[in-house]
Amino acid sequence: MKSNDAIKSLAALAQESRLAIFRILVKRGPKGYTPSQLGEKLDVSAPTLSFHLKELQAAGLIDVRARADFCITGRTSPT
Repeated sequence: MKSNDAIKSLAALAQESRLAIFRILVKRGPKGYTPSQLGEKLDVSAPTLSFHLKELQAAGLIDVRARADFCITGRTSPT
């Protein structure tokens, strides 16, 4: 992992809500959660959750897949 990538990842996880989201996704594994499921588990509003998910995705920490509903998972493969 390059230093810049590590810094982006660590900076994204330095926020309590994003760390909680990331931990839940890692525990769940490749099955992931939909945004509504994450919002319910964390008691977070949709706009707030969307902001945090965008930051985690920009840091390369999560994958977002489209299915019947969007599915969000922890990163399963290195970049």
